[in-house]
Amino acid sequence: MGLFDKFKRGLAKSRDAVFGRLTGLFQGRKLDEGLYEELEEVLLLADVGFETAIWLVERVRRLARETKATDGAELPQLLQRAMEDALADNEADMKVADSGPTLYLIVGVNGVGKTTSIGKLAHRFKNEGKKVLLAAGDTFRAAAIEQLMEWGNRSGCEVIRHSQGADPAAVIFDAIAAARARGADIILCDTAGRLHNKANLMAELSKINKVVERELPGAPHEVLLVVDGTTGQNALLQAKAFLEVAKVSGMIVTKLDGTAKGGVILPIVREYHIPVKWVGLGEQMDDLEPFSASAFAQAICQPDGSSG
Repeated sequence: MGLFDKFKRGLAKSRDAVFGRLTGLFQGRKLDEGLYEELEEVLLLADVGFETAIWLVERVRRLARETKATDGAELPQLLQRAMEDALADNEADMKVADSGPTLYLIVGVNGVGKTTSIGKLAHRFKNEGKKVLLAAGDTFRAAAIEQLMEWGNRSGCEVIRHSQGADPAAVIFDAIAAARARGADIILCDTAGRLHNKANLMAELSKINKVVERELPGAPHEVLLVVDGTTGQNALLQAKAFLEVAKVSGMIVTKLDGTAKGGVILPIVREYHIPVKWVGLGEQMDDLEPFSASAFAQAICQPDGSSG
């Protein structure tokens, strides 16, 4: 299955939420103010958020003027182009180390699919021929260590762990040493998700960063925030909170196949200026995909995957 087909399948609920409502708007209609107002309502219902909904409608208006479009039937194609414009600055490529192991720090509250995303990333990187180590840096919950061990078994990757309650920075220190000794290419580090106590989390992440920067200059190469796509606008609130405590360089949006709120990706990129690096489009090991702005916009706006 190609990348677009995966997006089309995974975003079916979001597409129905947007395109299903759009169908009634553009059939036999002219592009007029009434239609633009209804488009704004559709976008708000799809969890695009107020500011981005206004921006998209204005962009559709401008594109309609530029292309001299007057028929409502052209609305899906115009909206697709507007969405692609909103996501134009998204940089999905992952940074890698010039030499030695590449270290990615994964952050996010509990329950968003953080450990699952680490497992799926490990599976993908291993399939690309890379040697991957997992670091069980969420020592706050015993279940987090057990979960990561299970994903390590499933993906065939070694897990560096200490006992529950151990110093997370010490776990990651050991993971870096192990990666060097074993010639590993990538270290994926889990972290605690105790956002209700920002001071503790900030201190913990600061300590981890100091250890990582000292032991592996240039690292962490990415700090990836995991958010649950089914929570819609709550994902934005989590992003805002984590931006205050961590140097987030990219996002993983999970569970998009189970929600009609896929539109939340647009304000994440356009308003928060955080690139979406990966999206979860299913429950299988290989259902974490690199984000593609064009595949996303097309999958949301075109009922049959045509590009207009």
